[in-house]
Formats: sequence, structure tokens, C-alpha cells
Amino acid sequence: PNGDTEISIDMSKIDNPDLPKIFDYIDANIDQHVVNLQKWIQQPSISNTGEGIQESAEMVKGFFDQLGCQDTKVYDVGETEWGQQGNPVVYAGCDEGADKTVAIYWMYDTMPVTQPDLWKAPPFEGQLVEQAPYKKVLIGRGATNSKGPEMSMWNALMSIKAVTGKLPVNLKIIAEGDEERMDIGYRKFMQDHKDLFSDVDAMYTFGGQSAGGGARGLSGSEGCVFFELITSGKSWGRGPSRSNIHGAYKRGVDSPAWRHIKMLSTLVDDSGNNVLVKGFYDNMEPINPQDDAKLHAAAKDYDMKAAADNLGVARFMSDDPYTMLKQLSYGTSFNLDGIWAGNMFEGGSGAILPNRIVSKHNIRYIPNMTGQDIVDKVRKHLDAHGYKDVQINVVGDVPWSKTSTDTEIGHAVSKMFDAFNIPSAPLHDYSSIMGGYWPSYLFSGYAVNVPIFGGMAGSGGNAHAANEYYVIEGAGKVYGMAGAEKSVAVALYNYAGLNGSETASSD
Repeated sequence: PNGDTEISIDMSKIDNPDLPKIFDYIDANIDQHVVNLQKWIQQPSISNTGEGIQESAEMVKGFFDQLGCQDTKVYDVGETEWGQQGNPVVYAGCDEGADKTVAIYWMYDTMPVTQPDLWKAPPFEGQLVEQAPYKKVLIGRGATNSKGPEMSMWNALMSIKAVTGKLPVNLKIIAEGDEERMDIGYRKFMQDHKDLFSDVDAMYTFGGQSAGGGARGLSGSEGCVFFELITSGKSWGRGPSRSNIHGAYKRGVDSPAWRHIKMLSTLVDDSGNNVLVKGFYDNMEPINPQDDAKLHAAAKDYDMKAAADNLGVARFMSDDPYTMLKQLSYGTSFNLDGIWAGNMFEGGSGAILPNRIVSKHNIRYIPNMTGQDIVDKVRKHLDAHGYKDVQINVVGDVPWSKTSTDTEIGHAVSKMFDAFNIPSAPLHDYSSIMGGYWPSYLFSGYAVNVPIFGGMAGSGGNAHAANEYYVIEGAGKVYGMAGAEKSVAVALYNYAGLNGSETASSD
């Protein structure tokens, strides 16, 4: 259970007599807990293709039934506002007769596997492999994003009930199947069922440590709008108009594909890093002085090479740690996520002149920008550059969310980090976002408004990439799965006021 970790829990900060018993139970059952994760990894749940989504939703409901939640249901959310059918949302209400009620956010969907030949182990087997510095990591699609942390959370909850018979808080759990599709079904579910959460006191969600051992609580979120740009011979009035044709005809037929590439080149400069859409950078709220000071402090000891190696990139856009951290934490981007047309198989040949080209784009944005305003500006840009025929298909929009972390749930998780000797950022009493998007806006004012904080021990990597992994046996300053489970138990006991004195807060 402890792997090769150099740090351990400071038991002088664990006051509740039940927690050491829960820790022992976790250690004694960690092998089965790993098997639980393997079984979940073996069930594909790819939201962008639909593979295994229905089956996985029922599997997740089964987790909540096993936990003893009295009210569990798979909701068919119906058609969303962007015209697509939303994937099922799994809800569980667990009444433990406790004083406080906590909402827990999960996602059960994953990204597709796009480069199977690069995986060191099959993506849907959940094999355990050695990966320095760890003796055991679990390889699989969804291992870190986010089945590994979530299964650690579930194992912790099951361990608490096995030892004590009840949880320290009541739970309202939401597991969505559309996180990789801009949370379109989750948004619809919250619009229709906000009444289910009227008695919630706070939201707690999963998290993990960085490769260096530190952790940052999850609270606010940047914004992200995702859309497709579509060029076709039919809408253009030139090139193939009904289907792809033989590539030999390029000698006499215009190419919608080349037109699409030319169109894309107008959106950004030659570096690909600066957006040329008029007004794109308007309304950007400057970073507040407190967050800026944190970035300067973090940059002093930041190892750029180690960070790049861990991410699997040759280098960052900037060699200056502060500039890089600020861009990743409070920056904007216009990404080309993928492009589809014509001859899409790798290797070989095959002459094709495509009639339809689709490029996919996610745009990260910050206060006080909005997704719809960005889409409108892109539309005006395309029209002004002679591309009125290019269609914009909005897949979804996740607005930014600013929150404070100087709250009771924030202090509960921060106290856990302290007991586990995990460095973490100080809590703050001002509204802030600091990188990464997730649908926190739904619980910070859109549907309900409660304090939000997420954080755990444990770690993983390669989200959305080949060889996605979750650490099973920790090493150095990073805990393994057993440590992750124990951290959840401590955070919830802290929030319930059952592990030491409660910390005053602004909840």
C-alpha cells in the first residue's frame, strides 16, 4: 500500500479513532480495490463514439447501489440545446442521517483511443506495469481522466461504511457521460433537476498530486467553447458537390480541402499562437494581484525541463517559468484539435479529392470573455475573408467560473493536505480561476450556488494521450492508490467536523 513513498500521514493530525481503522481496512483490501478499477477500465465508455456509454452508466449506478444509496437512477436527459442527444447522467442520493450534505462530481466517459500502436499495454485491459519511478501503475484509457481518482473515492466510501456502517456526510452524487462532449447532457440535467440539490452544503470532487508531489485544489474553471468549421463543395459551389471523387480529377476540379487549409491560415499568425480574429482578446480581465503573486512564487522553483518531460513535449512556447505558468493558468488559446476529410487511413495510398472537410477547435477563454461572443467574432472574420460558405457548428460551451477557496470545504481539504505532508496553495477569500476547465459553473451560480473544492492524494498522467496511467504503488512524494483513498476519508471527516476542531470559514 505504501509503495516506495518517502512521505507518510502525520498521525498526530488524525484525531478520530475510526480513521486509523479505515486506513487499516484500505491497506488490507487494496488488491481488491485495484481489481475494482481494472474492471471499470475494461468497460469502454467513449462519449464521442457512444461505445459502451449505456453499459457504463448502468455500471456506475451499480457502484452507487453497492454503496447503499437509497435513491439511484440513470437519467435520459434528452436532446440538448445544441441539437445533440445527451448521454445519460447517473444520480445517487445517499442519506446517512448526517448534519451536512455534500455533492460529488464524477464523469464516467473517456476520450477515444486514437493511436493504439503507441500503447505499451492494451488500453482496455487495465494491466499493471512498472514505470519509473513507480513499481506499479495501471495503464488504461480513463485511468487518470478520471476513473482512477473516482474509483479511489468510491473505494474510500465503501471502506468507511465497512468499518463504521455509515458515511460522515450525506451525499448527492452526479456522474455525467458527456465531459468529453462539453458536458452537454450534464448541463441539461442540472437545468431540469436543480431541485435535487437544494439541500447541498458544498461540492467535493476528485483530484490528485503533480509529479513533484504538490497539489492544487480544484475550484473555479476557465471557459471553453468547442466548435467545428465545415467546408464543402456543395456550400462553396465549387469542387465535388455530392461525395468524394477520384484524386486524379484535381487536374480540373477545385479542392474544398485546400480552401479549408487556406481558411484556417487566416485565423492565427505563423506561430500558431496568436489569434488574428478581430476583437478576440477584447474583454479579457487582467489577472488579479494575488494570483499573479502566486505565479511569481511558483515560478522561482519550477523545473521547466522536468515539466516538459513529464508532459511529453519537446519544450514550452516560452522558456520563462512565470510566462509559461501564467499562460497555462490564466491564458487563452485557439486550438486545432483535429481535421477530418477524404483519405483518413494511415499508410498506403489512395487518390481522393474530398468533398467535405471538418476541423475541430476548442477555444479556452477567461473572464470576462464569453463563448458566444467568440463564435460571433469568428463568424464575422470568416465572412470578411471571403468564407461565408464555411459553416460553424457549435458542439458546446462551458462558461468560466470564479470561486473562493476560503470555505469550510476548502479548509477540510487543506487540512488533509497538511496531514498528508502534501504542499498546496494557500486558500483565498476572493473569486478566482486558475487554469483548467470543468463544469464548476453549474454549481457556482448557474443551477445552484455552493462552495466547491476538490483535492486528493495520488497521481496519474497522459490524459487524452497514449499510455494513460494511474499510480498504484506510490514513490517519492507521490502517494499510490491506498494513499488516495485515505485522503478522501480524511477530507470528508474533516468537513463533517469529526477530525479535530472545525476551522472557521466563510461558507
